[in-house]
Amino acid sequence: MPLSPEQITRFLKSVHPYDALPVDVLETIALQVEAWEVERDFAVYDLGETLPGLFVIHEGQIEITDENGVVVSHLGLRNSFGERGLLRDGKAATSARADAHSVLLVLPPALFRELIAEHDVVAKFFNRARGPRPQQETLATSPVDTLMARDPATCSPETSVQEAAQQMRARGISSLCITEGETLRGIVTVRDLSGKVVAEALPAATPISQVMTPSPLTLSPGAIGSDVLHAMMEHRIGHIPIAEGGRLVGIVTQTDLTRYQAVSSAELVSRIARADNAEEMAKVTAEIPRLLVQLVAGGNRHEVVTRLITDIADTTTRRLLALAEAKLGPPPVPYLWLACGSQGRQEQTGVSDQDNCLMLDDSVREGDMPYFASLAKFVSDGLDTCGYFYCPGDMMATNPRWCQPVRIWRDYFAGWIAKPNPEAQMLASVMFDLRPIGGAFDLFADLQAETLKAASANSIFVAHMISNSLKHTPPLGLLRGFATIRSGEHRNTLDLKHNGVVPVVDLGRIYALQGRLPEAGTRARLKAAEAAGVLSPSGARDLLDAYDLIAETRLEHQAAMVKRGEKPDNYLAPTDLSDFERSHLRDAFVVVKTMQSAVGHGKGMLG
Repeated sequence: MPLSPEQITRFLKSVHPYDALPVDVLETIALQVEAWEVERDFAVYDLGETLPGLFVIHEGQIEITDENGVVVSHLGLRNSFGERGLLRDGKAATSARADAHSVLLVLPPALFRELIAEHDVVAKFFNRARGPRPQQETLATSPVDTLMARDPATCSPETSVQEAAQQMRARGISSLCITEGETLRGIVTVRDLSGKVVAEALPAATPISQVMTPSPLTLSPGAIGSDVLHAMMEHRIGHIPIAEGGRLVGIVTQTDLTRYQAVSSAELVSRIARADNAEEMAKVTAEIPRLLVQLVAGGNRHEVVTRLITDIADTTTRRLLALAEAKLGPPPVPYLWLACGSQGRQEQTGVSDQDNCLMLDDSVREGDMPYFASLAKFVSDGLDTCGYFYCPGDMMATNPRWCQPVRIWRDYFAGWIAKPNPEAQMLASVMFDLRPIGGAFDLFADLQAETLKAASANSIFVAHMISNSLKHTPPLGLLRGFATIRSGEHRNTLDLKHNGVVPVVDLGRIYALQGRLPEAGTRARLKAAEAAGVLSPSGARDLLDAYDLIAETRLEHQAAMVKRGEKPDNYLAPTDLSDFERSHLRDAFVVVKTMQSAVGHGKGMLG
């Protein structure tokens, strides 16, 4: 059906973002737009074809399918499509078919690019990435490599304490790193010299190796400033070497941090590290919702917010372990407490249960097990007191099944990989997110590498993991709507956890498995997958943008609930979002569904 320029102008006034453009611009657009009248089953375009322009549906319905023929969207009146390909190389990234007799407005590619270049409202609408976040000069968000001294003073283990003191005085510093070649062996501070040398009247020729702190706590160059401050407060130290693969690359001291104001997350960590019981800690963790609001309001990215919140859970766990040992006595054999789930991935929000386990040295005897049962109960009860409620699936160290010697854990992983039944898939999914929290970290190092290698080499196991990962799907409905929860107390809402972030978490876990990637965090896994060639640059970019938007929408929803005096949850009513926000969130879900389809068809989104 022919449409006059006046009719097109009138229609565009009802479509965002064109409704925000001046009338003279709309009239100019109308003169360049071509109207297509198509019948049902007409192929608007096929995957890989050069796009004739941006399509806007004036009448009818269009079905969008991905490279595998999977339907990812049904579009109706006023919906746009084709922009994804136009913003890349001009080639169609999907296929489009008419579901019914339809009338489509086609904006030529040159006009589309011109509108984006000249009108911010159009650029903002079609930019599916999160906008730039305000950069705050805070310790919490500063990368360690911007804080550290890159040429730390060093000496050899044979250096005398007098020579070390003279070097520190000459350079006006309060610490020296002890190295052999580039390998860090220890650290010595002015406090060590006064407390261990002067106070004990040691000879000036005493080797520095006798008074240094051997194998000191270190952080990697990938850490952020809050990691430094949290570690300093928890361990009551003022100097943290920065090392990569055992090689010293820098150091951060309290002096380096004086220009930064300590963020509230560090204050909470400090108070927890000094608490005498779980009740005192609970008073601190009760402030996490307020912290969440402050961090979101401050414009921090979601991965920074969840990292800071997880740091508090980590410190709480380690403090409870210390209190447990003080009560029960020293452990009979070395042990390692590990977190899994969101704490393991460092992705905790304002709502978290506890998922944890214990690995014990293989020298453990049956008579030692009551000690670890008591330790697990003390810590898990304490975490529950602090608001980290018991895991509904009993994935906790209090369950004897998850408190075992390392050899048993090896058997667990080997069995899950060899016979990937539904329970094995579920357990393996949780356990692939394991992260050491407190104890003998070396108990886990070899096990993690062995398991990744064995799991990735078993194609049947990988196939089962992929199948299991596709059980959580984005909440997409027909006609550009959402598939909301149909009944119960959360009726007409979206579950931003199980249907929002979890599908991306599952994808990240699959990519890590395929690429044998040790990263635990979802965003880190996606970036590592791109670097390893498991994900194409375009696939990684799309999925990262989608994940960022979904995760930040979730945090903003929780922060809004806290500000209203409500307990935060993961259930968002689409009606709480603007049309613009709904459009972008749905597009993010479409990207996730497309990536799931690629993985499900064994293509890995490499194109």
